[in-house]
Amino acid sequence: MTLSQSEISPETITNEEQIEAKVQERIIAQVAKELGLPLKGVRTTAQLLDEGNTIPFVARYRKEMTGELDENQLRDIDERIQYLRNLEVRKREVIRIITEQGKLTGELEAAIVQAVKLQEVEDLYRPYRQKRKTRASVAKEKGLEPLADWLLSQPRDGVLLDEAAIRAWVRKYSMDHGVIVSEAKNPEEESVYEMYYDYREPAKKLPPHRILAINRGERENILKISLEIDVESIHRYIAGKVIKGRSVAESTLKAVIEDAYKRLLAPSIEREVRSELTEKAEQQAISIFSANLRSLLLQPPVKGKVVLGVDPAYRTGCKLAVVDDTGKMLEVAVTYPTPPNNKKREAAIKINELIDKYSVQLIVIGNGTASRETEQFVAEIIADRNDPELVYLIVNEAGASVYSASKLAQQEFPDLDVAERSAVSIARRLQDPLAELVKIEPKAIGVGQYQHDVSQKHLDESLTAVVESAVNHVGVDVNTASPSLLSYVSGVNATIAKNIVKFREENGKFTSRKQLQKVPRLGAKTFEQCIGFLRINDGEHLLDRTPIHPESYGVVTQLFKELRVELSQLGTKELAEMLSTLEPENLAVQLGVGVPTLRDILDSLQRPGRDPREELPAPIFRTDVLKIEDLSPGMELQGTVRNVIDFGAFVDIGIKNDGLVHISQLSKGYVKHPMDVVSVGDNVTVWVLNVDTKKGRVGLTMRKPSE
Repeated sequence: MTLSQSEISPETITNEEQIEAKVQERIIAQVAKELGLPLKGVRTTAQLLDEGNTIPFVARYRKEMTGELDENQLRDIDERIQYLRNLEVRKREVIRIITEQGKLTGELEAAIVQAVKLQEVEDLYRPYRQKRKTRASVAKEKGLEPLADWLLSQPRDGVLLDEAAIRAWVRKYSMDHGVIVSEAKNPEEESVYEMYYDYREPAKKLPPHRILAINRGERENILKISLEIDVESIHRYIAGKVIKGRSVAESTLKAVIEDAYKRLLAPSIEREVRSELTEKAEQQAISIFSANLRSLLLQPPVKGKVVLGVDPAYRTGCKLAVVDDTGKMLEVAVTYPTPPNNKKREAAIKINELIDKYSVQLIVIGNGTASRETEQFVAEIIADRNDPELVYLIVNEAGASVYSASKLAQQEFPDLDVAERSAVSIARRLQDPLAELVKIEPKAIGVGQYQHDVSQKHLDESLTAVVESAVNHVGVDVNTASPSLLSYVSGVNATIAKNIVKFREENGKFTSRKQLQKVPRLGAKTFEQCIGFLRINDGEHLLDRTPIHPESYGVVTQLFKELRVELSQLGTKELAEMLSTLEPENLAVQLGVGVPTLRDILDSLQRPGRDPREELPAPIFRTDVLKIEDLSPGMELQGTVRNVIDFGAFVDIGIKNDGLVHISQLSKGYVKHPMDVVSVGDNVTVWVLNVDTKKGRVGLTMRKPSE
């Protein structure tokens, strides 16, 4: 049960509710302290989210209430509050169980209540956990407990709490001083893990990508991983806590400590240390995947071009799909220019026919099997035509096959086979990357590292949040959006998304945002959450094509009245210039609106219908093929960043495999992480460092050789 501050009054609440309110306030205070955020903003954010508001909505339209916290801060607050609330539930459960055993002391209860991590609670609970038959329980059954008590010869109070403290110290010591050792199970066996066949590194210095690499090698039964630690230091520490002084039992207690550590504590602590390392590595991997995905989704759309999409293949031929400048599929075909068929002449005739018939301006080739042979063939066609307007581009087709075999693709193109659908997807993902990529399961889009080695639940949650953020950042044309795209809009679920499309199909295009209130299941709360992110570009109300929420239309009306301008002037250069001279701080009081909201309103009015993606650089188009044999050290090239990972960035320079810019080559200065310098989709200038034609690898640098 979560109570907002406005709901709490001495006359109406019970003692239990008062306690709950204090717990929630303590959680909010802790989150504010941990994240370094204002207490008021965290408290308000928690209240807004508890009331069913979405993070994109709160970030955009409730800035005054949160103190302008951004979307990432809101997600951090939400995640941490949920963790601490779940922790609170676990604390209560543990206290209940120990109470029922008649073993709860005031000291133990206080320790549980004050714990800030689940691990701390579990350490305190461990001595009271109901276990199956153990050596200790068998010994008790045989009457050996009095002997154990005699050996210990110390007060019972505090012993079990000491156990939790000892465990916490040993865990921290093992993390701080332990060394991860990796060995090959079969040193003679060749594998991609050879650098880890005899490898040692301090646990706390092990970078995330190496942690996940050795985990995978262990899982594939190639590597044996262990934690090496100075056990004598641990023995001394535990002895100092357990042995109170010289006695006839001292040597026996030391033997007990050594045996207990080796047989029970050490294996458990090693699992916990490795689990903690893995958790941090997974968080980093998911963070990188999320950032790469967002950059990919927000790539600028290539508008106004008829596109020929090509899904390359050998035996089964290259599938072709022509789509118009709106993404509508016009024609599909198949040609066989690659081995083993090598029907280049027939394929050239067909492709030229499609280019002429539909005035194709751009050919988009998937980067899968046979892509380079297909690229060479397409480059030859472009050269023969001598048409400066015709260019080609290779795109990452990751996920295209997943989409083409999905129920969604079957519904969209029931008469096409899987490869033909894939060709359509390849063409469309350049025209509008966001609209096309949302049809694909996010983790199937290959812009991560070790995405199959991390918690799939956490990965899915994070990537879904990224897609939701990107979709709402750009906004959605409600008259053209697919159910897949609409389902990521703030407050809209899959059912409502389908209902919107069905309503559109049955009643024609939406002409106003108000009409959406007639869509089945789209109630008042959903309307409030989603409507600011839905656009109607040629509707009855000019503000319906802007990110301005209908709740602020009155503010715009009053503003235009003060300025003595008409709404019909929206989009003109004169109005934009006038609005740019206004000072939101002074005007906000006059209009009775918050400064952050007014600032957003003025920005939207100056650039109505603006697509934020258009401010990013367009992709690099090509007309000729570059081979790895053409490269030499020092050669300057233009490329596009395809993937960013912990140790560098992979850049498409127009050859079969992307070149690697190692983190040390990204800049002259120190680079903490590659993402501080580059993002997926960036167009960059690089120079060739080295070329390995045998392995097909190219080393690149972004540091100009003369520097």
